[in-house]
Amino acid sequence: MNRHMHSLLALAGAFLLVAGSAGLQAQAAPAAQAPTAKPRMTPPVRGVANLAYTKPVVKAGKLEGKDFIITTFQVKNMANGSIAGFKVDEFWYDKAGDPVTGDSFRHPKPLQPGEVITVTLETPRNPKMNSNRYNFSHANGEIKPTLQAKL
Repeated sequence: MNRHMHSLLALAGAFLLVAGSAGLQAQAAPAAQAPTAKPRMTPPVRGVANLAYTKPVVKAGKLEGKDFIITTFQVKNMANGSIAGFKVDEFWYDKAGDPVTGDSFRHPKPLQPGEVITVTLETPRNPKMNSNRYNFSHANGEIKPTLQAKL
């Protein structure tokens, strides 16, 4: 009886040892992997920031059954620092120069140096629309936009 008891205890101990080491390996596997390096955030530009953009493509389209004017273009940060709170406002005017309608785009995170993004503006169509203008801005100052053929 004593012999069976020792064998049973030895078997139970071996089982616990194997199960415990397997559990440790499962826990250690994610910790053993090296964490991926996050890209470094550069300090934001204060004052005037340089920006390049492509010629806007303006097309008529429908969204949810309504007529819209959809404007798309690419923007590239040419400054040495990030552009925090980047925003583009589009204003549409009638023939007399009075504002008719418009739309805004805001980038959700700082625009890093050299980063290229696509801006899409969706303005409800109005028969009085004649011409439009864009206003670029950021949280810490002004933006000096430069039109380029491609980025």
